[in-house]
Amino acid sequence: MCSRRPRGRQASARPAGLGRRLAARLLDTVVIAGVTAAAAVPLGTRAVDHIEEKIDAAKQSGEKVTVWLLDGTTTSCLGAVLAVLLVFGVLYEVLPTVRWGRTLGKKLCGLEVRDIEGHEPPAFGRALVRWLVLSVPCLLVVGLAGVVWCLFDKPWSQGWHDKAAHTFVAGPAR
Repeated sequence: MCSRRPRGRQASARPAGLGRRLAARLLDTVVIAGVTAAAAVPLGTRAVDHIEEKIDAAKQSGEKVTVWLLDGTTTSCLGAVLAVLLVFGVLYEVLPTVRWGRTLGKKLCGLEVRDIEGHEPPAFGRALVRWLVLSVPCLLVVGLAGVVWCLFDKPWSQGWHDKAAHTFVAGPAR
């Protein structure tokens, strides 16, 4: 027989407050940005040195020369930084969300990501979609609209990334 009252996780599932969500996102962003910056600084320095060498060589030639900023060296440096961002993002955001329903930032703020139907942590595919829909547009700045969307969404306060993955962020009662 089916009971009309939700049990366990479903009974306690409440959308998290926006302040806690913002704090958790900021903490997670600081961690990801720190790791990415640790890779980007030496790679960026290498790319800048390479460009300066090309400019110096062009000046010494005495001829009018086009110096391309993007070449094999600079694009490989950029690609390596993006690879670090993507791999670390999966390791830091996706896998803990699948395993525990939370990242470090969410844990510190008392939040969990849950599947909208089962109220359990999302499966790998949904967690990956959630992270990609959050991260890729945010790199292009347009993703901020998807995050702000949760201010107006009812009843689960979902951002675009949550809608795409059929998830929501649960927290303690407001």
